[in-house]
Amino acid sequence: MRMHLPPTPSLPLTLTDQLGRRVVVPYPPQRIVSLVPSQTELLFDLGLGTRVVGVTKFCIHPSQARQRATVIGGTKNFDFEKIAALKPDLILGNKEENYQEGIEQLADQYPVWLSDISTLEEALHMIRQVGMLTATQAKAEALATDIADSFANLGSTASPVSAAYFIWRKPYMVAASGTFINDLLTRAGFRNIFAGQSRYPEITREQLADAAPQVIFLSSEPYPFKEKHVSEFAEMCPKAAIRIVDGELFSWYGSRLRYSAAYFRELHP
Repeated sequence: MRMHLPPTPSLPLTLTDQLGRRVVVPYPPQRIVSLVPSQTELLFDLGLGTRVVGVTKFCIHPSQARQRATVIGGTKNFDFEKIAALKPDLILGNKEENYQEGIEQLADQYPVWLSDISTLEEALHMIRQVGMLTATQAKAEALATDIADSFANLGSTASPVSAAYFIWRKPYMVAASGTFINDLLTRAGFRNIFAGQSRYPEITREQLADAAPQVIFLSSEPYPFKEKHVSEFAEMCPKAAIRIVDGELFSWYGSRLRYSAAYFRELHP
């Protein structure tokens, strides 16, 4: 006679997140809410789509994420009632993309693991940590290794091309030092002409003209730059090559990084 054993109860797992916070999670978690688009995509690519119960309205990858899971608001305005109804046993957030007050309110009731990412190494660490949190270590390790190898194969550039990376218009804003975008620009063989400034400074037309970058990148997000904006920048820097670029491949720090290195090779003038 075959005996049917009761299911093994979830055991607690304690991990330190990227802000140094100790987080205790039922292991493996079964009801995950993701507050970060790039981390939502990562969860699905790790085969966890059926365990993702809540996502933000900005979680556009994969396309089915917002159909399969409950949309719990934006990255900076959570619907706490919807989240409570989902009874999450793990919430994934990010220091920069989410807002501190909302995260603190959630952390009073649920396990909240936060990422804090400004370099490729920190992104790879996040991928491996999410694998540990969700019992998908082998998949996460393989993914992180593939991404690391793709960037290693970019090689070094003897003479980096000077570049400015715009994320906003009216006012003009660029990615500067201390940002994930700046780290990827450097790895892609570009020298960020505004790296001497911090984070996402506002830039005047005169500052851009004086800096005279060889390349100007207009990101597809968060401001949706289009071809119609190219002439605007050509007036300020007539000698610069101006490109509309895929902002996701510069700023999403999850599994989408698999495609970034190959894309960066195409960007050099």
